[in-house]
Amino acid sequence: MSLTIGTSAASAADLGLVTSGPVGSCSDLVFVCENGRQYPLCPIAVSVAGEVVTATLHTGGHGGAHVRMVPMGVGYRYAGRGVWLDGFRENALLNFGKHTQIACTLAH
Repeated sequence: MSLTIGTSAASAADLGLVTSGPVGSCSDLVFVCENGRQYPLCPIAVSVAGEVVTATLHTGGHGGAHVRMVPMGVGYRYAGRGVWLDGFRENALLNFGKHTQIACTLAH
């Protein structure tokens, strides 16, 4: 899923996550996961096209994990130290290391 401001949801979903809120706003991008938890993605830097380039993924604990968009052929990946989020459109998999994967849905 892409976070892009000012583009259609279908084309943005193939590029990365798109946000309509201000940088630093966590309310636009929240992943609701099968484990019953919610994980907000708070943009730090957004491209001219509105794609979230870097963000903080709040996974609980202290301050969240800094993640960066990794270009993919289809879908999106936001990766940080020990955590990454792979997705396409509203569906995503949140990975905590190699052995823990949680299915999530992007809530708008």
